Amino acid sequence: MAGVMVCEPRHLYNIINQYRWRSRLTEPNYLCLLDARSQREFDASHIITAQRIERNPAGEYLIPNPEELDYVRYCVVYDHDTGFLGCSDNQEEKKETGSSAASEPETIGSGSMCSQNTGEGDALHHARNLQHFTRHPVLLLKGGYKRFSACYHFLKSQKTLWMPQELDTFQPYPVEILPEKLYMGNFKQASDKQIQRDLKIKALVNVCEQPVTLFAEEGESLHVSVPDSLEADLFSSFPTISHFIDAQLDVGAVLVFSSLGISRCSTVTMAYLMHSCRFSLQRAWKYLLKCQMNIRPHPGFVEQLSAWETQIYGAPATDISGPNY
Repeated sequence: MAGVMVCEPRHLYNIINQYRWRSRLTEPNYLCLLDARSQREFDASHIITAQRIERNPAGEYLIPNPEELDYVRYCVVYDHDTGFLGCSDNQEEKKETGSSAASEPETIGSGSMCSQNTGEGDALHHARNLQHFTRHPVLLLKGGYKRFSACYHFLKSQKTLWMPQELDTFQPYPVEILPEKLYMGNFKQASDKQIQRDLKIKALVNVCEQPVTLFAEEGESLHVSVPDSLEADLFSSFPTISHFIDAQLDVGAVLVFSSLGISRCSTVTMAYLMHSCRFSLQRAWKYLLKCQMNIRPHPGFVEQLSAWETQIYGAPATDISGPNY
């Protein structure tokens, strides 16, 4: 039995916005998103690609495609507010952002088993039924639709059926690294004015080779021209980038981007986490992987991150000779 675990809204946001060459929502066994609210609430609006949990004529809840659930990577269930979990947005923000390295944001895999406080609600009831059919833990969305839609209103929909060609053209948003503050993405996402408005992006860190004018709404932009090659030097720019991000986070959200959003931007994002959140390289690497699954800094950048770790802590704390790096 796979169990049931808590999923923070930003973790579901990052699950929805994963991509390889296109959105991972196109993969049939990637995400099963289930809405446990009433038909009226579901019809009014729901999270994109969600399907409503139905009942049969006898009033029994139906398990959607139980044979296929065993192969699904993420099965997420939500109701209106999952208020029985009893954690306010402010408490979550403090726990997630923290002021020291000990305050690493909670990850999807580290959620605790759900417990009943004031009545478990439909979402937990369904999650407990579904766990018998899945090989991965069923994820229960903390705060439910109410909290998710308040944070990510642009991922609401009234569409009940998504055709494969529609998912093919779905444009993922940048992944969220620090709640409502730091995002990481690619050139196409950074060029999208609607994404900038939706995420309230106030500053850009461009680590593509070419300087580009993408930001015109009183925002700040830092361009560090770096090729994605073994000889490229990002190390010398780590302090400048880290201080720029720190300064801009006092104003609004920051988007770090490179051409594909895989190597250079993940390198400088880890460098920032090591500098300002006091993460080791290993911790920053694992944390970033849980935000974006396809990061891949090339070996030259990994060596520079190791040198950055040594400069920060006075000695290397991470063995980069292992296969994970």
